Amino acid sequence: MIKKYKGFVFDLDGVLTETSNAHFEAWRELATEMGFELPGHVIDEVRGISRLESLDIVLSYDHKPKEYSYDEKVALATRKNNLYLDKIKAYSQADLSEGTIELLELLKSNHIRIALASASNNAPFLLDAMKIKHYFDAVVDPKSISNGKPAPDIFLKACEMLDLEPHECVGIEDAEAGIESIKSAGLYPIGIGKLSNCEEVYPDLKSLLSHLL
Repeated sequence: MIKKYKGFVFDLDGVLTETSNAHFEAWRELATEMGFELPGHVIDEVRGISRLESLDIVLSYDHKPKEYSYDEKVALATRKNNLYLDKIKAYSQADLSEGTIELLELLKSNHIRIALASASNNAPFLLDAMKIKHYFDAVVDPKSISNGKPAPDIFLKACEMLDLEPHECVGIEDAEAGIESIKSAGLYPIGIGKLSNCEEVYPDLKSLLSHLL
């Protein structure tokens, strides 16, 4: 695989690091402030999708639903993001998934270009905090994408930024919406964790690294 492909495009949350719990706790705090509770399974429902899409899911659990304007939704999403940032401000290289540095080094040593395709607006902050930004040839700004995952837009943009065709690239994701995005964009999909819509799946990044070695 190292010799077959020219680019690797990574998701961030759940792949290079684990921030799902921080995201969920921030959504849960927002819900509590608004007077309702979120069930634990929501952590999987909001995995890998945009902030405003996640907000719609969170609001669906309000037992006293109301209509929100776009500006009101943006304000709520911003409040959630501030709660989330407070939880991840202490992130460091120690919070990387095991095998991340070794995998990135392996790709670089084989002249494979690397991109990040994360729905998180906080991805640049985390790359800096975990000291891996220099490995990436491209980081897609999710605000530049018209349609979030499972649409192919973000992975197509990553390939464009790498100056590679989608079939020349591997996409790595931990969420089913992300795998659908990779497939529809035409990259080769690799799943991390437990996924039902991907043929090649590894329990973690370290296992993928061992396979590539």
